[in-house]
Amino acid sequence: MTAPDERESLQLAALADVGAALDHDRIEHWVFGGWAVDFYAGRVTRPHDDIDVAVWLDDLPRVRALLERGGWSHAPEPDEDGGTGYERGPVRLELTFLVRANDGRVFIPLQDFEARWPDDALAGDDRELRGVRARVVGLASLLRVRPSATRRTEWSSSRA
Repeated sequence: MTAPDERESLQLAALADVGAALDHDRIEHWVFGGWAVDFYAGRVTRPHDDIDVAVWLDDLPRVRALLERGGWSHAPEPDEDGGTGYERGPVRLELTFLVRANDGRVFIPLQDFEARWPDDALAGDDRELRGVRARVVGLASLLRVRPSATRRTEWSSSRA
């Protein structure tokens, strides 16, 4: 088992590596979830099990190749829907796939419905934490969707 401080350092280093590789290949991506909150807070607020990163579904083949070149192994969860996981050592990266509808809405395509992201979710900016820069989702979208949500229902869902 990895000590909390060591896990934080490994996760931040992985986030820096993955972010730099995605930037180099001009692949849009956004950190969301707990790590996004921490980047806005300017400090680590709690231990994290994983790193949540959103990418466009159309970029998935390039993202997979990039991660595999970087030593990441595909490690899907049995119940995953709308994304997939990768691991490198003790660090877990959760990818979420985004799609933009013709009307401009951004959503996660799930098996039984669409999980719509707030309109301003991708309006975030680059933030820095412990020397690591990351593009994060918009703060307002984090605050709006998180109050009583569980991990499986963080983003509002609709059949729109």
